[in-house]
Amino acid sequence: MLIVNPTATRRPYPDTLRAIMNMRQAAESRAWLSTWNRFERTVTPLWEMPGLAHELSLAQVLIKDESVRSSLGSFKVLGAPIALLRLILRRFPERGFEPRSLLAGEHAQALADFTVISATDGNHGRALAAAAQSVGCGCVIVLHANVSAEREQAIAAYGARIIRISGNYDDSVHEAARLADEHGWTVVSDTSYDGYEAIPRDVMQGYGIIAAEALEALHAAPATSPFSHVFLQGGVGGLAAGIASYLWERYGEARPTLIVVEPAQADCLCQSALAGRAAKASGSVDSVMAGLACGETSPLAWRLLEGCIDYFMTIEDGEAVDAMRRLAQGRAGDLPLVAGESAVAGLAALVRVMGSPAQAAEMGLDRQSRVLLISTEGATAPGLYAELAGETATSVLERQRSWLQQR
Repeated sequence: MLIVNPTATRRPYPDTLRAIMNMRQAAESRAWLSTWNRFERTVTPLWEMPGLAHELSLAQVLIKDESVRSSLGSFKVLGAPIALLRLILRRFPERGFEPRSLLAGEHAQALADFTVISATDGNHGRALAAAAQSVGCGCVIVLHANVSAEREQAIAAYGARIIRISGNYDDSVHEAARLADEHGWTVVSDTSYDGYEAIPRDVMQGYGIIAAEALEALHAAPATSPFSHVFLQGGVGGLAAGIASYLWERYGEARPTLIVVEPAQADCLCQSALAGRAAKASGSVDSVMAGLACGETSPLAWRLLEGCIDYFMTIEDGEAVDAMRRLAQGRAGDLPLVAGESAVAGLAALVRVMGSPAQAAEMGLDRQSRVLLISTEGATAPGLYAELAGETATSVLERQRSWLQQR
């Protein structure tokens, strides 16, 4: 499904939205996280894929690889830790805490009785658990029935208490809110709901770092975007809002064409575009793209997305698996890349569009187009990755090392 967003505009970034999300706070978040010892790289690579560009008849395809920023293996490491830091600073203003010392664990004793809780499909919970462990506060993670044991173990490894429920992601969100009320814990969620916006805003703010780094890598001019098109994963809308708002603020009416992609059975953002308001998915939600298997749009994210996302798309699970294998193989001389099932949504959508001359023409994708894709995760569930990609992540990384040595 391809939906043209009737409310997308080409105008300067509104002040009302700048009060929610802005480049200044993204820069502040980046400075805070730069000192965290969980980071293996403070800046992730932006890979050019000339073989893929040639195959799809495009001028350029670039992939921002978020799998290598930390051992957590996903972009979520930019969101939950920032939200936790800002929460603690607001909650305990009299303590005079400083973000870098919090991440270094210097106030663990003072925070020992403070507990955060969240629902997750895997990566957000893992990032929150890691941040809580560094800070020294308690952490409870609610997992729904479809989260794999492999992902559960990865979260528990950071000391979080795990609570399992039946149902789907949205059920786990409601259960986390109930438990927080019951025990006096604080929800740190990446999705907003009535009366709950400050923390999801902070989560989204961290994702603007991805856009900032991509622009720096290309020495981007202030007034002209180096990308003509940017494909962004859907989910509840947080990642897309974090990156899209940054690009909109930076380039105003000259922003790139922005496309949001989600699984066909978890199409809450497409349904929001059709309804003109934050809406629920029309399908079962369950998808191999676990990180995007979300049934309800975040209302806060929608306020940012409704005016700047030009197209909303859905893809099938099989298309995501094909895209995983395409990147792993490093076709046409490109770098072999480990990209998880949710990481490849943008590529799967791009391949779909370029296979339809009418859709490509409608979206302005041609031999002059420069496309940015975000690989949001690596093999965060190594067993599942091997099953879907047809080889282990270790095997792909070995070929990647050989490729890099031969450059």
